[in-house]
Amino acid sequence: MIVEDEEALAGLLVSYFERDGFDVSSTGDGLMAVDLARQVDPDVVVLDLGLPGLDGVEVCRQLRTFSDAYLVMVTARSDEVDTLIGLSVGADDYLTKPFSPRELMARVQAMLRRPRLLAHEGSALARADSFGKLTIDRAGRDVWLDGEPVALTRTEFDLLAALSERPKIVLTRRQLINHVWGPTWVGDEHLVDVHIGHLRRKLDDGAADSRFIRTVRGVGYRMGAGA
Repeated sequence: MIVEDEEALAGLLVSYFERDGFDVSSTGDGLMAVDLARQVDPDVVVLDLGLPGLDGVEVCRQLRTFSDAYLVMVTARSDEVDTLIGLSVGADDYLTKPFSPRELMARVQAMLRRPRLLAHEGSALARADSFGKLTIDRAGRDVWLDGEPVALTRTEFDLLAALSERPKIVLTRRQLINHVWGPTWVGDEHLVDVHIGHLRRKLDDGAADSRFIRTVRGVGYRMGAGA
């Protein structure tokens, strides 16, 4: 789904996605974008920050109440990216205008490959692991805490799966980016911290006394035992 009020850019992006075999819905209005997402249940949303009706930040927040679509936020200025990351609006990736449609397509294709990598039947990933009261089923992409299901976005799940796959190993931000966003991704590595923060809130896991996702200062993150 393309949400962009610049008609020329929107048309260009639609043509690129359709050429790659995507079914594409498009709108240039923030309010209409939320309604359209409810109707079409998109796998990917490309969302401009500056929109009439609702701005991109509010659209993103509303989408995250019912959709786990991969979401790429498009901004007009590079300094806006730092602000958006600080706001933790829930986007999976960010691009600054002007950008190459080919770069956008490469990032989207990398995102869409992620679930298939995690659900490979018969591999070490295709089993459920428990960390105290937290259970992670990588094949089914399900998470339970105290027996209750936890709703995660796709990026949040992929980060948790990467950490839980090798629970005794500390993973740097760059290693997590390579695993989740792909080795060609370029941007602010602190985006990892934002999504880790989202995960911790959903898992009721404080940074200072973390049971599940532990910070190794100056290095990265590793999985905790859950105790």
